[in-house]
Amino acid sequence: MFSMDLLLGAVVLGVLLGCFYAAVSVGLSVAFGLLDVPHVAHPAFLVLASYGVFQLNESYDIDPLLAGLAITPLFFLFGLLAYRVYYETFERRGSDAGVRGIAFFFGIAFIIEVLIILQFGVDQRSVSATYIGKSWRFGEFRIPIRQLVAFAVALALTVLLAMYLSKTFMGRAIRAVAQDEEALRLMGANPVRIKQFAFGIATAVLGIAGALLIIVAPVEPTLDRAYIGRTFCVVVMAGLGSISGTLIAAIILGVAESIVLTLFGASWAPAISFAMLLGVLAVRPQGLLGR
Repeated sequence: MFSMDLLLGAVVLGVLLGCFYAAVSVGLSVAFGLLDVPHVAHPAFLVLASYGVFQLNESYDIDPLLAGLAITPLFFLFGLLAYRVYYETFERRGSDAGVRGIAFFFGIAFIIEVLIILQFGVDQRSVSATYIGKSWRFGEFRIPIRQLVAFAVALALTVLLAMYLSKTFMGRAIRAVAQDEEALRLMGANPVRIKQFAFGIATAVLGIAGALLIIVAPVEPTLDRAYIGRTFCVVVMAGLGSISGTLIAAIILGVAESIVLTLFGASWAPAISFAMLLGVLAVRPQGLLGR
């Protein structure tokens, strides 16, 4: 029988899961929501970051979060390069950049998956840390410390990125280029360089998000397929480009998945993201906090 205590536990775990979903989606909110780049390789970049964290943890016994920070500059440079190739090959050439760009990023995702398999095999990989394997009692429930760590870091990452985009000059420029690129060009700024920098930031945050991914659970090369629906669901539900909306939408998705998992089992949970996405598009196409 489904009790209120069980419901409360599902909601608590859902909030923790939702903040984690926000962390893995916030980069896509910038790339797709603000820059209009069809970045379907975002989950593959995320999994690649997790394997980078695994390698540093396995070889040098570096804490996963510190390993995520260590690879963040590399992912920033990776993002700069990826956007430059996308721009020169597709966006610069005209209006069909969206369709061809999807194929481009799908190709990158496939290449990343193959390279991970060649390097690490198909087995699941995990990391070690002092807070992994321990739990904290919350009433009748035990909450894994790893989920609490992921919750705190994910919340901080989302808030810091939102503040950066709203309080700094470059952050406001990124928002401006998403709204009126021509006006920004008339002001003497280079929209392409701003978008390239923004895509670098969107990729850099995956260093931390990838660390959270492998902290929460073991990873495997094809794990990106499980997150492509969730991340796009969160970004579209939030309202394209809304960082605060990303956090809210992610928590809603996390709570919904947790409740469905508790009530109906794990087989139904993956369908929740697509069901919620269709519902939001039918009722409010601009998203929860979209204009």
